[in-house]
Amino acid sequence: MRLEKVQTYVTVPPNGIGGSFWVFVEVETDDGITGTGECYGVPVSGDLVGAMVQDTFARFLEGEDPHHLETMFRRVYSAGFTQRPDISMMGVFSGIEMAIWDILGKAHDVPVYELLGGKFHERLRTYSYLYPTQINHLGNPISGGGDVYHDGDAAAESALRFLEMGFTAIKQDPVGPYSFQGGRELSLAELDRAEYSVRCIREAVGDRADILLGTHGQMTTASAVRLARRIEPFDPLWFEEPCPPDQIDGLKAVAAKTSIPIAAGERLTTRKEFHDALRVGVRILQPNVGRSGGLWETKKISAIAELFNAQVAPHIYCGPVAHAAATHLGFTLPNFLILETILSDFHQEVVTSPLEWESGWMLPPREPGLGVDLNHDVLAAHPYATGGRLHLEMSQTPLDSNNSRLASELD
Repeated sequence: MRLEKVQTYVTVPPNGIGGSFWVFVEVETDDGITGTGECYGVPVSGDLVGAMVQDTFARFLEGEDPHHLETMFRRVYSAGFTQRPDISMMGVFSGIEMAIWDILGKAHDVPVYELLGGKFHERLRTYSYLYPTQINHLGNPISGGGDVYHDGDAAAESALRFLEMGFTAIKQDPVGPYSFQGGRELSLAELDRAEYSVRCIREAVGDRADILLGTHGQMTTASAVRLARRIEPFDPLWFEEPCPPDQIDGLKAVAAKTSIPIAAGERLTTRKEFHDALRVGVRILQPNVGRSGGLWETKKISAIAELFNAQVAPHIYCGPVAHAAATHLGFTLPNFLILETILSDFHQEVVTSPLEWESGWMLPPREPGLGVDLNHDVLAAHPYATGGRLHLEMSQTPLDSNNSRLASELD
């Protein structure tokens, strides 16, 4: 069995949840098996990601035995005389590698988790962001009115709706826009607003749910420490990416000055960067398997985390194929903590067999491979147009010294 050809499909989720577009990959073997994968967050236009997939496959993977994953990883990791973490190349490879695991599972007639060490858990705990008003695929409203990012009362109302669905953990980012200028010192008004939001959620949910503070690197080190002190009384499960991901010493300083576990990883790739994060005190890793180097590399990342007594909470702000791959991986990890989950119609419609979620828990896939194949009719109905938004974007307008522009600048 040899890898013969690759095809990419770029689609636009109509509700915008999970990114402005998704890049799916289908890899075929010479004996007719097709595997499906998903590239996450490559910072160029979707059509260019497709071209990168084609080029990488032709150079390093075409004609290879799909079992030879270590060889294929090293080839791509070293592409162009780099041999270092490259978030674009690893995003491209991760999607292809995910599809290869799907092929292997189908070839051996077992779910992928059985090839990654076997099913360690019987079900996986999940969480969700507090998204703006929408109806999920189960027909339930999962957010109330109002601005759940900046209005603590609206966030608390939304949190209660998620509890009614069965979630025992919810996440929110209350500290404002993500800006290309990097970390900023939060104003007193922003600190007050963020503290009030967390307070409202905790008062609403009591001890029935964990609160995950899902910030995105918006703060300077000092500002992150100030916010951590304010929210410690509400006992959040984690404080996510309090400083920009290139500020590794900042993460170390925040981790040393708060009792809240520091989480990070959605913008990291390969075991090198995750090891660096563990060494400075990050104790909850959040790899996205569509960017972190694929399932095999992320399995290694998780094993390294065990040596630091750290846990893994896979990041899911993407489409359903990467979600499925992270689910398979999660079932194999002794140090699995919780899985991010997105429940929306389009996540269910774009694949032929959606993941099975039940009252806050992800159930193990039962079909061979990843268990999700693309619905090509749905893909064709939601095409990608070149030159649009990137998968995720930041504000391109610097904030003033008073940090006065808040909701108007939030992407």
